[in-house]
Amino acid sequence: MLQFITHHTDRYDEIAGTRAVLEGGCRWVQLRMKDTPAEEVLRIGREIEKLCREYGAKFILDDHVELVRELNADGVHLGKLDMPVAEARRLLGPEYLIGATANTFEDIERGAGQGADYIGLGPFRFTQTKRNLSPVLGLEGYRTIMECCRNAGIALPVVAIGGITAADVENILATGVTGIALSGALLQAENTLEETQRIINIINRTKQ
Repeated sequence: MLQFITHHTDRYDEIAGTRAVLEGGCRWVQLRMKDTPAEEVLRIGREIEKLCREYGAKFILDDHVELVRELNADGVHLGKLDMPVAEARRLLGPEYLIGATANTFEDIERGAGQGADYIGLGPFRFTQTKRNLSPVLGLEGYRTIMECCRNAGIALPVVAIGGITAADVENILATGVTGIALSGALLQAENTLEETQRIINIINRTKQ
């Protein structure tokens, strides 16, 4: 599973970047617009939602629980400083997806206990697309945390995130994570569509 996290770059705005990765085969988009007025999130979100429906992709909003229904999103992703998962679940009910950010096994345990549907675990390495970065995990961190999950019987999908490139994908998936979340690796590629296809092929080959 490949998740795309939107990011505004010199070459792409959120809409153009999303279109490129969808054309490349990605079927999961998280609209991430930190410190942006709600009106702008709504404006961009409506376009992203249309694109996701056109391509049959999941559309997840970062943070904005209050806009999920208005944008007809499939769910929300919550950072460690955002609304607690349990509160979002109470507001949204069981039919929406809720993802939770984690940096430790304890974070995963908490997210699972509060009703998260999946975990975004990271960062793998330093990334410039996120401020207030938690300690980097590296391959060893993923191995240790995934082993803890297996021992605790926690079977939630875990998606690796944070500074990941195509060269890392195979080794990260070997730790037991379910999928990969990317932003810069796709948007900064010479050809975003082709890079998306290439990484999806790596994921599919590794998961066989």
